[in-house]
Amino acid sequence: MRAFITGVAGPALTNEERQFLREAQPWGLILFSRNIAGPDPLRRLVGEFRSLVGRDAPVLIDQEGGRVQRLGPPHWPKYPPGAAYGALYDRDRETGLAAARLGARLIARDLADLGIDVDCLPLADVPVPGSDAVIGDRAYGTEPGKVAAIAGAIAEGLADGGVLPVLKHIPGHGRATADSHKRLPVVTADRATLEATDFAAFRPLAGLPLGMTAHVVFSAIDPVAPATLSAAIVGGVIRDSIGFRGLLMSDDISMGALSGSLSERTAAAIAAGCDMVLHCNGELTEMRAVAAAATVLAGDAARRAAAALAVKHPPVPFDVAAGRAEFFRLMKGTWPPAEVVA
Repeated sequence: MRAFITGVAGPALTNEERQFLREAQPWGLILFSRNIAGPDPLRRLVGEFRSLVGRDAPVLIDQEGGRVQRLGPPHWPKYPPGAAYGALYDRDRETGLAAARLGARLIARDLADLGIDVDCLPLADVPVPGSDAVIGDRAYGTEPGKVAAIAGAIAEGLADGGVLPVLKHIPGHGRATADSHKRLPVVTADRATLEATDFAAFRPLAGLPLGMTAHVVFSAIDPVAPATLSAAIVGGVIRDSIGFRGLLMSDDISMGALSGSLSERTAAAIAAGCDMVLHCNGELTEMRAVAAAATVLAGDAARRAAAALAVKHPPVPFDVAAGRAEFFRLMKGTWPPAEVVA
């Protein structure tokens, strides 16, 4: 296995992609809307990927709810954005946590039915006034303790459904004033402020098995390199201050926040301390460059990868119909809007 996760171009593999997957041996596959043509084609894609790499490799997706939901109607339900759980939490803490846990359990049921076993969720980003809307209503709130509590409940719901959670975007994207998909955000807050807010939301979640970095510069710590490419942040903040010990993957290495060739970005992320590089866009030329620069999965990275997969367990028995009815009861008055109910 090599230390990268790849996307593919469409709902079915091309012959070139098949050859690439056999030879490059990515650790996992990440799916996007372009890969989804219905339940059965998606199951075939997942199954063929695993057959080609010769193992029960992880298959990832971003299924948050709200604006970031790769699976949706008519085959799969809509789910609320993270802010809806935050609003319910403000009315009643235990109800908010129960709804977040149940919503994640329902998402896990949808994913496990397709053979998808990793969800890039929860977020522990803490937005501040004036920050870019890329996080926005995806966030659970603006207070670190509340964010961590809801994120923890969501991680529990996914795990109960046999799906591994990915904690993102470590050490925090909420304060960024730019969308890292497009350009590099620079956060100028001092270290003490970051420790008490952005980083604080991640600490209670440090035991989760998988995490994803933020393509954000924190100038008080490293004035040049974004977290993904910064040994000072990966080692000094993510591993030491936050205490995260799980497998750490980069955010999408092809995003506009980063500069240099795909090979250079991949090598820099691994040199900084990322265990795994994520490449999402399905462009085969880029995929080959990432694969060539990614190291063979070994040492601490291999140990953390194995430990993450070892945490996964079969879904806890669950009455789906009753769970959906209870979820809508808990969310009543907060989500969904009337037109979605109709």
